[in-house]
Amino acid sequence: MDYQTYEPHADLKSLISCYWTLEVPMQTEPQKQRIVPDGCIEMAFILGDDIKRYTSENEFILQPRSMVLGQTIEPFYIEPTGFVKTFAIRFYPYGFANFVSEPIKNLVNKETPINQLFGIETVDDLEQKIIKAENTEQRISIIEKFLLDRLNEEKTINIIVKNTIDSLLSTNGSASITSIFKDEPTKRRQLERNFRKQIGVSPKQLGKLIRLQTALKMLLNQKSENLTDIAYKSEYFDQAHFIKDFREFTGINPKEFLVHESLALSALFYK
Repeated sequence: MDYQTYEPHADLKSLISCYWTLEVPMQTEPQKQRIVPDGCIEMAFILGDDIKRYTSENEFILQPRSMVLGQTIEPFYIEPTGFVKTFAIRFYPYGFANFVSEPIKNLVNKETPINQLFGIETVDDLEQKIIKAENTEQRISIIEKFLLDRLNEEKTINIIVKNTIDSLLSTNGSASITSIFKDEPTKRRQLERNFRKQIGVSPKQLGKLIRLQTALKMLLNQKSENLTDIAYKSEYFDQAHFIKDFREFTGINPKEFLVHESLALSALFYK
C-alpha cells in the first residue's frame, strides 16, 4: 500500500487536516478491510477501480466515485474490486460544515455523492478536472480552488463548538462536557444542539473517538505493549474501560487489532 499525506493551503489549514492519496495494486484475492472511525469527515475521489462498501456480512454497495464520508461512529468493511487509486481531503470535525448548507447530521454513517451537496454541473466539471490532472499536486490545486471559492468568509465556525473540540483534542478526548463548561453550565444545551448540527455527532461520541485515536497510535507505534499502561496514558478509567470502548469502535479487542489482516488499511491510516 502506498499512502501519502500532503499539507493544505495556509487559508484552509484551520479547516483541513490534510490531503491524502492511496494506491494499492490489484490483488488476485482482494480482502475486506475494516475501517475504524477517526472523528473526521472526508471527501474522496475514486480514480482506480470500484470499491465495495459492505452493508451486511454478504451484501454491499459500490461507493460513489466522488463522495463525502460523514462522521462514522461504528466500523465498516470495504473491499477493492481491482486497482486502488484514491485522492481525498480529510477535514477537521468542524471543518466541512463551512462549505455546505446540508446539515452535517444528515451525512453521518454513510457516503454521500458530492453532486448531492454541490450540484451536478459543478461536480461534473470538478470530477473531470480531478480525473484529467497529471499528478497529485495538480489535484490539490484544483480542489483548493474549488473549496476556497465556496468558503464564505462571513460564516465563521461556531465558537462554542470549536472551543469544545479544542478542549477535547488538547485532552485526547478525555475532557467531559461538564468540565468544559464548569463556569458556564447554561451553555451545555446550546452546545449539544450546535455540536450535532455542525459536527454530526454528540460531544461525548467525538470525545470517545479522539481518545481511541490516542490509544490506537500508541498501540500501533509500539510505544507500549502493556494494555493497562496504554489505557491510563490515554485517560481511560482502567483497562476494562479501554477494551470496552475499543470493541465498540473496532469490533475486536486491542490485541486482535495488531494481527488482524482486515485492519491493515486502518492501521496504515492511524500510523
